[in-house]
Amino acid sequence: MIKWASLRLKEQQRWLPLALMLVFPLLGYLYHFVDHPTKHVYSLVTDFDRATPFIKYFSVPYGIWIFYIYACLVYFFFRDRKAYYQSIVLYTVCALTCYAIYSVFQTTVPRPVVSGSDVFSRLVTFIYDRDQPFNCFPSIHCFSSYMVLRMMFTSPARGLMNRLLIGGMSITIICSTLFMKQHVILDALSAFALVEFYRLILFKLPARHAEQAALRRRQMEA
Repeated sequence: MIKWASLRLKEQQRWLPLALMLVFPLLGYLYHFVDHPTKHVYSLVTDFDRATPFIKYFSVPYGIWIFYIYACLVYFFFRDRKAYYQSIVLYTVCALTCYAIYSVFQTTVPRPVVSGSDVFSRLVTFIYDRDQPFNCFPSIHCFSSYMVLRMMFTSPARGLMNRLLIGGMSITIICSTLFMKQHVILDALSAFALVEFYRLILFKLPARHAEQAALRRRQMEA
């Protein structure tokens, strides 16, 4: 009986780190505090964005974004636990940074008039109704999709198939933010820069410092 209980406890402890994903609903709750226009609302629309067509079919990858991020994190949990923990940390700090930016530098993107009654037009209308045209710079859709792409391409668990799937899906979601007229190109580029900045200061520099410290210890012991 004691052995069975011990095995059951170990099995429960194995799944416990998945509870870290509860940070997502918490961040979603915090998002509501910045989901409104401020006194000054800016536009970052460029000629590139004006030339980018509105394509309603991209409402599908745009709409399944958060489920895709969840699926990638669960995959990392089983295949690369380090990437899982780093993704949770990276998403959290990037999201909080976005919230801070939204509170002082609010941007908006002009939306097209959606008049169709087909399923894709209705999906676009549904997304527009649920998501106000603010909180654009940087793009949360873009930074999170780029984040899992970077994690996959540097993971020991990477392979041709998972790189193609995650790379292709992440790029499709990033493009959907532009074709859905939810974001502009500067929103996407700033999202990429945000991920790279925090990857540098949170993971790369500490790892480099640890390697240099270990090298110095070996030299002193030699």
